[in-house]
Amino acid sequence: MGCTKVSPACDGCYAEALMDKRYGKVQWGNAPRVRTGAHTWHDPFRWQRQADKDGDRPFVFCASLADIFDNQVPADWRADAFEVMRKTPRLVYLLLTKRPQNIVKLTDAAGGLPVNAALGTTVEDQKRADTNLPALAVAKTELHPLFTFGSFEPLLGLVIVPPAFMPDWVITGGETDQGGHKARPSHPAWFRSLRDQARAAGAAYHHKQNGEWLPFDFDDLSSEELESVEIQGKIGGFADQPMMRIGKKRSGRMLDGITHDAFPEVPA
Repeated sequence: MGCTKVSPACDGCYAEALMDKRYGKVQWGNAPRVRTGAHTWHDPFRWQRQADKDGDRPFVFCASLADIFDNQVPADWRADAFEVMRKTPRLVYLLLTKRPQNIVKLTDAAGGLPVNAALGTTVEDQKRADTNLPALAVAKTELHPLFTFGSFEPLLGLVIVPPAFMPDWVITGGETDQGGHKARPSHPAWFRSLRDQARAAGAAYHHKQNGEWLPFDFDDLSSEELESVEIQGKIGGFADQPMMRIGKKRSGRMLDGITHDAFPEVPA
């Protein structure tokens, strides 16, 4: 548990809101990381036994309260985590990082990448696309993960991915409120662009959520409703279609009336 903020996507960190600000279990920033308890480390073995019975390969999001490639994490913790992965081969581990430049060095120091691990990076805007996706491509070439993925969540702007750096799996999502941080809008046109880029590249596409905001038409709201909602215009150049905060439950996760649930294929 614990991390240091390194990009705009970190502004509304759910792990910080939960484990630091709500429960006080760890201090965010340049402070000691805290190792999770034995129960957490035993969970994968329970999931492995269930997967053996079911004959499937469940996906596991690793280090959801930290960054697996944070260089402030003790190196032996990462080596221990990789050893758990090797002992649970039916599970597919999603290793997501905002520090893809660290992947190769820290993986080599931990004894190499488990064969059932996938590598991913967060990309919230074009600046992060231009730095993180090339670094992920290098890690793919050198470490041969099961697959690569890009987490375009929270998506904070239009992102154009060069075909050479398109990951195998594209995941998009809008931001949600976390503690004192209020979600920023994500325009559906940004999601559509990545959906179409993924389709053109043959990558799997998964849309998690729209976030707290959706576009709206002033003509659809009464004067009373207009007075009671939060409205933001001129988002990313879409001044003709302002955004309205309606909450993540109402905004849902459909894009143009379709639920996108694709996952990359993995060996049986």
